[in-house]
Amino acid sequence: MQEATSPSSGEAQPEGRPAAAGSSAETPVKPVIPAAAAKRANASVIGMIIALVLSIAAFLPVVLMNPQPKGESFRPDVDVASVARNAADVAGFTPVAPDTGNAFRANYARWEAGTGNGVPTWEVGYVTPKTSFIGLVQTTKANPTWLLQQTKNAPVTGTRNAGGQEWELRDTGKGEKSMILNYKGSTVVLSGAAELDEFAALAAAVVASLDANPAVTVSLSATPAP
Repeated sequence: MQEATSPSSGEAQPEGRPAAAGSSAETPVKPVIPAAAAKRANASVIGMIIALVLSIAAFLPVVLMNPQPKGESFRPDVDVASVARNAADVAGFTPVAPDTGNAFRANYARWEAGTGNGVPTWEVGYVTPKTSFIGLVQTTKANPTWLLQQTKNAPVTGTRNAGGQEWELRDTGKGEKSMILNYKGSTVVLSGAAELDEFAALAAAVVASLDANPAVTVSLSATPAP
C-alpha cells in the first residue's frame, strides 16, 4: 500500500505565485535628487569650468610674452663694451671689455663701488665655449688680503703666458683656479673652474683690451663713488 506524503514546508513556490512581502526589502532603491538640488550642482560645476577658463585666458598672454630659455639658444643681451664706457666716469679709468667674438658669452657686467672692503671693482662674468664659467675682476686698489679673497686662498702654482704677458697662476687643487695680471696701472683677476686653454683665450683678449685703453692714472686722493 502506498504511503501518503504531505507537502514539505521548504517546497518552492509555483511559477507565477506572488513573492512574500519580506522580499521587497532586497530590491535596490534608486535615489532621486530634487530638481532644485540638481540645478545647483550643475551651476557649481559650470561656474568652476568658467573660472578655470578665465584663469588660463589671463595667464596665457604672460607666458607668450615671456618665452622660457631654450638651452643654448638663450643669449642674455649684455653689451660689455657699452657698460664699460658708462662705468668709466665713476671708475676713473676705462674698464676692460675683452673682444672674444662669439666664443665667450657675457652674462653680467657691472661696477661695484667696494663700500664693504674699500676695493672698487669692475666685474664681468663669462660663460666659456665649453659651458664653464670665468669671472673677471679689475681694480686699481688691489691688496694682498683682497687677492686672497678673490682666489679663495689658492697658492701660487706658476705662471702662464697669455697675450704676450706673464700671468700668475693660482690653483686650489679642487678645480677652481685663477690667473692674475698687474698691467698698465690695474690688476685683473680671472677666476673659475674652466680649463686652462679657455683661461688663456680670455686672458689674451683682456691684454688686447688693456693695450687699446690708456694707462690707468688714478689720483691718490681720489675716493670711490658711493
